[in-house]
Amino acid sequence: MCLDGFIAGVHGDFAWIVADPTIDVTALCAEFDTFVMGRNTYEVFRKDVPPDFKTDKRVVVVSRTLKPEEHPGVTILCEGVEEAVAQLKQESGKDIWLFGGGVLFRALLDAGLVDMIEVAVIPIMLGEGIPILPAGKHSPPLKLVNHKIYPSGVVMLGYEVLGKSE
Repeated sequence: MCLDGFIAGVHGDFAWIVADPTIDVTALCAEFDTFVMGRNTYEVFRKDVPPDFKTDKRVVVVSRTLKPEEHPGVTILCEGVEEAVAQLKQESGKDIWLFGGGVLFRALLDAGLVDMIEVAVIPIMLGEGIPILPAGKHSPPLKLVNHKIYPSGVVMLGYEVLGKSE
């Protein structure tokens, strides 16, 4: 996200995101075997992510408009999202990465299904755009558990979600 809390520009643009070569994206992604994302993030993901990166990941997309038969190898959820994610969390394997989608993030946070929030803060302020987290029911307390500052000025922050508060 940018310093003032947006994950994309007003029209979904993300060209402002700094590509820092010192961030080991391969190692970061190796921590996960499942990506859960909204449709807009998926559209970017399927165009811009190299095919070899996708081969060992389960991809779950929340969408009311995508047709499952047009996206082989991808699980499309149009309802029962919280229940499906709760089931995924019960399965053995690596962690699940909520890979973009502020509205989806809000729904899963409100449902108590987010254990950890990891965010890269990009050194730019957009002034407007798509917020990392839309307004919602809960603002759980967080505990900073890790952080790293990169040469580009990107700051990676990791917060454990301690619980829900109203």
